[in-house]
Amino acid sequence: MTINFFDDQSRTSLLPLTYTRPVADLRIGIMKISEKWLFHFPSEVGYLTETYLQDKFPLIEGENKLFINGSVCPDASLLAAISGLSDGQALVNDDVCIAVKSNQNRFYFNDLTGFDIIEYQNPFLKITFPEDIFKFNDTALRADFKVLTKGRTSAKLNTTNTIIGDDIFVEEGVEAECCTFNTKNGPIYLGKNSQVWEGSHIRGALALCENSQIKLGTKIYGATTIGPNCRVGGEINNAVIWGNSSKGHEGYLGNSVLGEWCNIGADTNNSNLKNNYAEVKLWDYKTQRFRKTGLQFCGLIMADHAKCGINTMFNTGTVVGVGANVFGAGFPRNFVADFAWGGAHGFEVYSLNKMFETVTKVFERKGKIFDDIERNLLTNIFEFTEQYRRF
Repeated sequence: MTINFFDDQSRTSLLPLTYTRPVADLRIGIMKISEKWLFHFPSEVGYLTETYLQDKFPLIEGENKLFINGSVCPDASLLAAISGLSDGQALVNDDVCIAVKSNQNRFYFNDLTGFDIIEYQNPFLKITFPEDIFKFNDTALRADFKVLTKGRTSAKLNTTNTIIGDDIFVEEGVEAECCTFNTKNGPIYLGKNSQVWEGSHIRGALALCENSQIKLGTKIYGATTIGPNCRVGGEINNAVIWGNSSKGHEGYLGNSVLGEWCNIGADTNNSNLKNNYAEVKLWDYKTQRFRKTGLQFCGLIMADHAKCGINTMFNTGTVVGVGANVFGAGFPRNFVADFAWGGAHGFEVYSLNKMFETVTKVFERKGKIFDDIERNLLTNIFEFTEQYRRF
């Protein structure tokens, strides 16, 4: 069976995080949403997403295809319901199309004419807004931990470490010395070849993904996900940091999401609580205005390839777009447009050629090649987001 993950209307509400990927490529918990499903349904995988993303995330054609909503996370009940679908059936909950079994190569999630509708009544986890990623990270992390560790034996940590509780799993090649790991409030997962440097204090839930590093004296409390291939330091609370990003120095990051290839300058801090304890609003790309989140604690949403200089101060509920570069004294605005260059003193356009020079160097440091697929993808996003750069 072939699985194609499709984007529904949540792709727009998840911007800017989904400018550079289909929704199913979002990481929450330990695994990406696509990886969660493939753990249970091993198969060839494709994506029904925006045309400009298809070179990097192609659609798989053929017979016996299952289409799964990329914003929905699996659970036992959903897995059973989807496994029972026959050709021509669609699993639906109210206005959400969860899955479709079809030999067609494409379909429209908002037009299921001709399909036999199967109503699904049980609750399930769906990612709709950027803040959902840190908001539901604890739930997703615990579920992934159970799936990944079931029936397996953890490697051992050196006895120089202090472990509180039993809910810890250590993969092959992990290095940690003179650290504390407290699992009383949530599990701790240390991915393959990850490192926790001396003097760090970890309070679960935590997912430290493959080849990631926690630097000397770091303080982390859950529910936090880091990596893969990341390096972090300072103080981190309920943050999700995706692959190949760095927050390598002192400073606070809380109730936040960092995309891939981001870099946070030394002593950068974000606020996650307003001085008047009011509800936090976030910039919404669809309405082009600030949206109520219903949250009292909400920090920084930073899209792929964005960076900030040392001592940057981010206000509560700040959204930073793809490829933005923020620096300078003072608080920048709560919405920093994609490919913006500047800070509180003002912004100008971060030209594609200059941005590409940086990306090439960043990729080289990680042993990656900045190829035409990546170049064309970012070029398309630059064009799509021009309307927000009216400096």
